[in-house]
Amino acid sequence: MHYCCNLQVAGCGSPVVLIHGFGASIGHFRKNIPALAQQYKVYAIDLLGFGASDKPPLTYSTELWRDQVLDFLAEFVDAPAVLVGNSIGSLVSLMANAEGGEKVVRGTVLLNCAGGMNTKGLPDDWRVRLAFPFFLLIDFLLSRQRIARWLFDGFRTKENLRKALLAVYKNEEAVDDALIDLIHVPSGAEGALEAFVSVISGPPGPRPEAIFDNVGGPLLLLWGEQDTVTPLDGPVARFLKAAVDHRPHTDFIVLPGTGHCLHDDDPPAVNKEILNWLEKHHAQGR
Repeated sequence: MHYCCNLQVAGCGSPVVLIHGFGASIGHFRKNIPALAQQYKVYAIDLLGFGASDKPPLTYSTELWRDQVLDFLAEFVDAPAVLVGNSIGSLVSLMANAEGGEKVVRGTVLLNCAGGMNTKGLPDDWRVRLAFPFFLLIDFLLSRQRIARWLFDGFRTKENLRKALLAVYKNEEAVDDALIDLIHVPSGAEGALEAFVSVISGPPGPRPEAIFDNVGGPLLLLWGEQDTVTPLDGPVARFLKAAVDHRPHTDFIVLPGTGHCLHDDDPPAVNKEILNWLEKHHAQGR
């Protein structure tokens, strides 16, 4: 069965595909697309279950989104693309790279890569171990439809969304009404609750470490210095940072004063790093 995938296209040149994180959408890259599109053909897509894409009654997983990205590349992009992902979108980008190979993906940019579809995939992080009983309780409550609706409707109020975003952003001015609406509006669509429950309570999927040996092409790893979701001292960041020492064409850059959504926390800094990296590897490939 085919589902509708919302997309945006801007610019011309070599293809760059942007993939958002949990609860976000194309609009989360609104401050990045214009800068990147000056030199590249930029595609941005809403993952199934989020934004303006369909929210069918599926079991959501990183494998589902990986296949969505690969199908999108096969249908709409006529050359090997650079994938740029934030959080879960980073992990999906890595998975698409590992599965599709260098004929499909010629490079990957990870913006605070997630360790799984949800935090239960990181039992070796002491913070996750500490909170694990709470995660199990949430899973139990979300399995009760009426309770799940009550919890979801409470979480998706504009006031609570603002509080949640302020906890992961470091630039408070970036948490404006436009950002709140960007997340709030899709959460009221049909199927949004079911997608939310599936993502939060489902299996976390493979970690970056499990697929890393199959990842090809150059990698740019950008990390927010003050990321509290996938912190610098966490297992995913430590693993990826160590890869610089043994994997060719791998760069790990820490951006000060940024949190988990660093591309929206400090767009000029992130845009500059991505464009410099793209130019470097585009020149090497000529």
